[in-house]
Amino acid sequence: MKIISCHHAIKLAKPFTISRGTRTHCDVVRVSVQFESFTAEGECTPYPRYGETVDSVIAQISQFSSQLTSLTPYSARLALQTMPAGAARNAIDCALWALEAKQKGHQFPLQQFSIKPKIETAMTVSMASLQVMAEQAKGYVEEGATLLKVKLNADEVIEKTRAIRAAAPNAKIIIDANEAWQTLNLPTIFSALAKLEVAMIEQPVPSGQDHLLKGIPHPIPLCADESCHTRAELNALVGCYDMINIKLDKTGGLTEALALEKHARALGLGIMSGCMLGTSMAMKAALPIATNADIVDLDGPVLLGTDIDDKLTYLNGAIIL
Repeated sequence: MKIISCHHAIKLAKPFTISRGTRTHCDVVRVSVQFESFTAEGECTPYPRYGETVDSVIAQISQFSSQLTSLTPYSARLALQTMPAGAARNAIDCALWALEAKQKGHQFPLQQFSIKPKIETAMTVSMASLQVMAEQAKGYVEEGATLLKVKLNADEVIEKTRAIRAAAPNAKIIIDANEAWQTLNLPTIFSALAKLEVAMIEQPVPSGQDHLLKGIPHPIPLCADESCHTRAELNALVGCYDMINIKLDKTGGLTEALALEKHARALGLGIMSGCMLGTSMAMKAALPIATNADIVDLDGPVLLGTDIDDKLTYLNGAIIL
C-alpha cells in the first residue's frame, strides 16, 4: 500500500471571522492511498487551535504511513486507531474507508451507509458589525436557508442576535461562541437568548473550564465542540453539556466518529455534525454522522471560492444527494 499527501491552499469566497480571528483562505491536506489497482482520497484541515500546521500534519501522515504500508486497507484502518487523533489520522482514515468501498464496488459513503437524500445544514454567519451580520443572515434566508449558525464573541451578544432574529424571523438559529463567553453573566445571557428563540449554544466557555457550566440554568441546549474530540473526553462533559459536536478532524476520522456517536447517545447526549473549512471531499466523509445528527453544520464548501469537481449540491439550506 502506498500513501502520499499534498497541500492545497484554497481562497475563501469572502473573509471568515470567528472569535479567534479572520481567515481569507483555507489550507487542506489531501491523502491518496493506493492498494493493488485501487486508489482513494481523504482530506483534512490542519487547525492552529489544536497546534496543527500544514507541515506538521504532512509530517505526521508520513510517520503514520510508515507503519501502515505493509497492511491491507482494513487492517491499516484498525491499526491507525492506536495513533493520535487529529487531522492527519482523519485524512488517512477517510481515504481507507473510501478504498474499502471501492474494493467492494461501492461509492463511499453513500453505498456503505444509509444516507438521507436531503440533509438540512446550517449556513454560517461570521462575525462582523451588527448590520453586516444581519445582512448576511437575511441573504442566506433569501437563498433558502432554514438554519443559521451565528459566530459571536463576548461583544453585543444580545444586540447582534436580536438583529439577526429580526432579519431572519422564521429561521432556526444556533450560536457558536468559540470559547469566548467566560467573562459574561451566563445565566442572564442564556435567559435573554432563549427569549430570542435561539435553539442551541456551542462552546460558551474555554475547553478545560467546562465545570463553569455545571448547575447553571440553561433553557437552551449547550453543545461541546473544542472540549470534545474523542470518547476519552465524554464522561467529563456529562452534566456540563447537552450535546457534542462531532468533527472528523478532531476525532481522527470516521472510525472514531462512529464510536463517539454511539457512546454519546448512550450517555443521553445529542449529536451535532460539524466541520472545519474544507471541500466536499471532507463533507462527504462526515455524511454517516450527519444523516442521524440532531443538528448539521457542513457548509464548509459554501464558504470556499472553489470546490472539487465531484462536489456536493447545496440548495435551499440543505445538502441534496
